[in-house]
Amino acid sequence: MKIFELNIFGFTLAPSYYGLMYILGFLYGIWAIKRTKKYTDSQRESLFIYIFAWVILWGRIWYILFYNLENYLATPLDILKVWEWWMSFHGWVIWVIIALYLFSKKVKLSFLEITDDIAAIIPVALFFWRIWNYLNKELLWFAYSWPLAVTTQTGSYFPSPLVEALLEWIVLFFILRYFYAHKSFHGQIWSLFLIFYGIFRTLVEIFIRTPDEQIWYYFWFLTQWSLLSIPMILLWVFFYVYLGKNPQYATK
Repeated sequence: MKIFELNIFGFTLAPSYYGLMYILGFLYGIWAIKRTKKYTDSQRESLFIYIFAWVILWGRIWYILFYNLENYLATPLDILKVWEWWMSFHGWVIWVIIALYLFSKKVKLSFLEITDDIAAIIPVALFFWRIWNYLNKELLWFAYSWPLAVTTQTGSYFPSPLVEALLEWIVLFFILRYFYAHKSFHGQIWSLFLIFYGIFRTLVEIFIRTPDEQIWYYFWFLTQWSLLSIPMILLWVFFYVYLGKNPQYATK
């Protein structure tokens, strides 16, 4: 969805809400990381260069492979349409973990501490992306005509992106901030983020939104996202227990 469109000497400038929300998310992240006072200016710059490059590249590749491969095999040049770049959460999580690991080795800082710092600020970025989903009239559910309903050519729908924004921003944000202030072991916040985000999003996928047309449902009620998320939740429950029981990861 375009914010505006401006034609200048044959060149079209049409920034989108999608790009704007990414920019706002990264700007907030830069500000929040600076407030921790744990990183030098050069370290912060390197950190967000690593994250930005790996999120954009590998989040996009994961989406292509798991969510819309048939379309991109039929029209491979669509991969280059940056104004239509959808992303995959699972893709960028995997590659952000790799990026943070490489960054931690470069600057010789604790990998788990860095992941905790990043996880604590992600809910705000998720809020921006859900507002974009709402503005772009995506991820909708049943017919609904009350305030904040999303109106399309086919009718008015329940604004499920706003429910996701509530869960992924306010609820998840305060859960993470509480445990961040009372952290007992390194890796705790990152683990909690993936566990609770996976749970919230899976519940929304099952009960509150209609999946994308190209993937639809598997096994009656499970979506592609749910099938990818359940193993993620279980894996990080294991990490949470393992890290919490291992004295070498304790914060005190």
